[in-house]
Amino acid sequence: MKKLFAIALAVLMIAGSCMAFASCKKDGETIKIGVSGPLTGDAAVYGVAVKNAAQMAVDEINEKGGLNGIKFELIVTDDQHDANKVSTNYANMMDKGMQVSLGCVTSAPCLEFAKYSKEDNLFFLTPSASADAVPTDANAYQMCFADGNQGAVAADYVNGLGLSSIGIFYLTDDPYSKGIYDQFKANLDEGIETVEATFTKATSSDFTQQIETLKDCTFIFMPIYYTPASLFMTQAKDKIAATATYYGCDGFDGIESAEGFDINAIPQKISMLSHFNSKATEGKAKEFVDKYVAKYGKDTLNQFGAAAYDCVYALFGAMTKAIEAGKTVDANTTATEMCEILKEQFNGGYTFDGATGTGIKWKSTGFVDKTAIAYEIKPNTTPAA
Repeated sequence: MKKLFAIALAVLMIAGSCMAFASCKKDGETIKIGVSGPLTGDAAVYGVAVKNAAQMAVDEINEKGGLNGIKFELIVTDDQHDANKVSTNYANMMDKGMQVSLGCVTSAPCLEFAKYSKEDNLFFLTPSASADAVPTDANAYQMCFADGNQGAVAADYVNGLGLSSIGIFYLTDDPYSKGIYDQFKANLDEGIETVEATFTKATSSDFTQQIETLKDCTFIFMPIYYTPASLFMTQAKDKIAATATYYGCDGFDGIESAEGFDINAIPQKISMLSHFNSKATEGKAKEFVDKYVAKYGKDTLNQFGAAAYDCVYALFGAMTKAIEAGKTVDANTTATEMCEILKEQFNGGYTFDGATGTGIKWKSTGFVDKTAIAYEIKPNTTPAA
């Protein structure tokens, strides 16, 4: 009897020690991937796209047998693009067994997410949180271009156009817009003259003065979000030359669906720096578009979703490589164990081909290294009478 009591006591002590330490393994049937994003609110088109595309990737992987027979599970929470909601979302996902994550969809919430994930040593690969500070810590990576990197890549593109002068329109009190502008100017050829017009959040309803400043420009770089961009284009459609080009970054994504904006009434060409071509006619980008549209329609088809789809497959590929290298990756792998395994892959020359590029790899800083494209949203047209 004493012997049985001693065994029972030992079992209880072991169980208690596992409850006391976060590093103890918990039995589970799936590898759990968490993500927080705006499923409701003004930025919902981005969050819904990420949720849909990530789930589509998870379903495809599971239908093919998962990771050595282990299925994936996606845990999604709604942060409404509000950093104040991230703490609760993060705790809920961890309670549900999150082992790896796509972080957050937008930058401000993701910067908050990064604080908690650093403490838990949770690996995350965000599809779309582009702030330069997002991958500050060793557990954080981006599938999207960082804001500063967007500015440099955009400048490289403009440098190759043979232009002698360009216009620039940006928001001075927004880290996204100002960050891209600073890097763009730092990398723009000195021989290209710039005509610049700015605005603030408090002066974003009437762009009469800015349009007057830029009216003679035939190429205007606009590192801003699509809401002020669509308003500028509407107010300037008869004042800026119809043959002019508007060129933005990922903030332009979804502009054709902006509420109250008739893109077909704008004669100017609208284009953007991107890593995804939703009009692709071949390759993995086309495969993604065809599958996504068939399942979810076109309303939320954007680069945020394409990047999320790639994130899931990139994580799956890195886990597969790790297993081939002799590591154990399964439903019982803890978050911190998973983080160290994935860091070894992402910092060790791992490459990935997906809908947002081929030969994709990552720097030890967490920034992605891939080729950007100039995506034409709408060509120059004559507006309907």
